[in-house]
Amino acid sequence: MKPIAFVMLTAMSVFGSAAFAGTIHGKVSGVKGESVVYMEAIAGKDFPVPAQHVTINQKGLMFVPHIVVVQKGTTIEFLNSDSVAHNVFWSSISGDKKLGHNLGTWPQGQRQSFKFDNPGIVPLLCNVHPEMSAFVIVSPTPYFAETDNSGEFKIENVPDGAYTVTVWHEGAKSKSFPVKVSGDTPADFTLTK
Repeated sequence: MKPIAFVMLTAMSVFGSAAFAGTIHGKVSGVKGESVVYMEAIAGKDFPVPAQHVTINQKGLMFVPHIVVVQKGTTIEFLNSDSVAHNVFWSSISGDKKLGHNLGTWPQGQRQSFKFDNPGIVPLLCNVHPEMSAFVIVSPTPYFAETDNSGEFKIENVPDGAYTVTVWHEGAKSKSFPVKVSGDTPADFTLTK
């Protein structure tokens, strides 16, 4: 009798928690190409630091990929695959110059890593090749998505509730929107340059 009761309680808790998680999906319009949609910090809620590292390659005198979105606490490894030396630096995170950093310069085949503990927009540059640029968007939560080229996005497993979602696009002004998640939640956003 006890094992059956335990199984029923476990099943109820699993299905009960699934009923309180939703999906935010929609489209970012007003801009062309990829945008990033992420949920702002949730009061009183901390999230485990991601164990998996992300790699940004320097290849063909470009940062690859050009846009990377990660959760706060993620370590990014910067790899130089070119036959010339490269540098990685950022002068600020979301305009805060105190958070600027320079990883130095290194040759082909070597890596430098950095753990991004401050949420915000990180504009990457290379001192050696000023035409190189990229962006790291550090989300304060694990709830984020990069849109496809048409602006479509989907963020899954979001607990039901009221949140603030920020939309970022290179060359446009970031904008925040209130979103109330309840199951399958459509949410379209418009940015302006």
